[in-house]
Amino acid sequence: LDDSQREAVQFALSQKEVAIIHGPPGTGKTTTVVEVILQVVKQGLKVLCCAPSNVAVDNLVERLASFKAKVLRLGHPARLLESIQQHCLDAVLAHSDGTQIVMDIRKDIDQAFSGMRKARDKGEKSWLRGEIKGLKKELREREEAAMVHILKRAEVILATTTGASSDGPLKLLPDDHFDVVVIDECAQALEASCWIALPRAPKCVLAGDHKQLPPTIKSRKAAANGLSLSLMERLIGRHGEGVVRMLTVQYRMHASIMHWASEQMYQGRLLAHETVAQHLLKDLPGVASTEETEIPLLLVDTASCGLFELDEEDEQSKGNPGEVQIVAAHIQALTEAGVQARDIAVIAPYNLQVQLLRKELCDQHPELEIKSVDGFQGREKEAVVLSLVRSNRKGEVGFLAEDRRINVAVTRARRHLMVTCDTRTVCTHPFLRSLVDYLTNRGQVRTAFEYRDDLVPENYTRESPQAEGRTATRAPGAPLSVNRSVGGQRGPAAGKPARGKAKATRSSKQGDGATQQPPLEKRDAASDSFRPTSSAAVRDNSTELRLREQITRFAEDDVSQRLQFPPSLNSHDRLLVHQMAEELGLQHSSAGEGKERFIVVAKPDLSRSGAQLNSVADTKGQEASPIPCSNSAPETQAEQGRERQSEEDALGVPPPASPPPPSPP
Repeated sequence: LDDSQREAVQFALSQKEVAIIHGPPGTGKTTTVVEVILQVVKQGLKVLCCAPSNVAVDNLVERLASFKAKVLRLGHPARLLESIQQHCLDAVLAHSDGTQIVMDIRKDIDQAFSGMRKARDKGEKSWLRGEIKGLKKELREREEAAMVHILKRAEVILATTTGASSDGPLKLLPDDHFDVVVIDECAQALEASCWIALPRAPKCVLAGDHKQLPPTIKSRKAAANGLSLSLMERLIGRHGEGVVRMLTVQYRMHASIMHWASEQMYQGRLLAHETVAQHLLKDLPGVASTEETEIPLLLVDTASCGLFELDEEDEQSKGNPGEVQIVAAHIQALTEAGVQARDIAVIAPYNLQVQLLRKELCDQHPELEIKSVDGFQGREKEAVVLSLVRSNRKGEVGFLAEDRRINVAVTRARRHLMVTCDTRTVCTHPFLRSLVDYLTNRGQVRTAFEYRDDLVPENYTRESPQAEGRTATRAPGAPLSVNRSVGGQRGPAAGKPARGKAKATRSSKQGDGATQQPPLEKRDAASDSFRPTSSAAVRDNSTELRLREQITRFAEDDVSQRLQFPPSLNSHDRLLVHQMAEELGLQHSSAGEGKERFIVVAKPDLSRSGAQLNSVADTKGQEASPIPCSNSAPETQAEQGRERQSEEDALGVPPPASPPPPSPP
């Protein structure tokens, strides 16, 4: 045990009535609870240990049995883990000393029933009925005696909070049999269910984390009237820190993953143990060192990418097919680096998104675990990929506004956490904004453009209602590979994700998250809206300045009518071109397919704009060259001519007029 765990054990043993052990994620709460129980047993005291779920109870049974404690598990054998079946009441009864006597009585009852069916005399039948009645009474007495003997011999009896009711085997014990009641995962249990076990002992020890998800309450009225408040929360609210000891050393998360939760939920008191503080995916056996496996934190921002959530009136849950494609690309990159699918968890807050993710990923990665946030509480994985789903122009985040749900999602990861979200939407909520700010400053930030090359930015701002719904201007017939689906969503059909590593220039690596990067999202002080900026622009502002200078010069030139940018632009540079053109009121469109995809910028008052934009795809040698490469000089006269023509086009020099067609005869 570490210092905080030892202090918690000593505190729990010394308290006369109530002791609360607050165990944040990965701090060894169950280990501490087991030690408390073992110390109580050493004092010759009897313990009733409960938890709200069978899984949590079975976990305690396994731990206690490994220390040779005399444990007894109440509950139906079908609901118990196979590894602990030997400790359940039915199994222990089957091997008890009185078992043979009970079996003999059952045989006598069966023989009496058989004789009664064959008997023709009423007197004989009546006598057999009386015999059966007496045998059944003896059977109950024998079984109860054997059960009482087993219950009293056990040092620790374990059951779910509802399984500890007086209608079950515990009714055979006197009211003062137990000395201590221990309730693990108390923050996830209804207070009403806790009171089933609490009256059975003069002292209780509660363990859990009220900063994680509370019990699920289906009735809104009941929740509003206090049913959603756990006993642990209520006691802390009434008695304060005087009844609580918090575990402060966590053994799960990389320090960079832990730090945000520590600051936001646990008063900055959490510390990462040295064995996990700097561990990364690349440290796992068989995992290669790549951009994905060398970083603990990654944010993929879909803001301004048009990857909106599905908007269906008859569907209460939410989905985002665009984020599904990004998640699929990241999972592919991790598995190609050698990370086992069984070591990865994909988590989403909405069941519809979970279904979309399973449909996309399960065939290729059958061992990959995909669950909702609520379904993954209490679990952990080496890598966690989190899809926040919400992306809309109203800034609605739904139940993402539940801070504890986000805390659970983030703290499931051990070595790597990837979050994909629309920062423009989620940052309308202060708690979510704190997560985005933290990932921006301490992790690596990428845009959806680096995973999908078929996107055109959606330029809208919350401060301008007229801007809502405005998209990149496209001339009629211009070949854009992004298509609308339900609710304005750019669905998976719009294009397959770029599997593996992104094509664009990545952010600078931060292996341990210790060195803070400059903020990768600029916040407008007036509107408080987020404007995503790639880390490539932070490293090299000259590219952005060069692009802005070219587009501005083109906009001011009265002669030039269009400007074409070559396919050599990376995804970040393409995003910059679209944004700059939008700011200057210019038409802008992507054309071409795959590696031949390029951007055309045109004047808004250009007549025949659609025809000219379309014809550009067939025009050779009229590309702008915003980022000339000094070490790759043209080798032929043809290449020199193409480069010269490219520079002239970038400067707005109109192409030479084509000779008129010959007159018809």
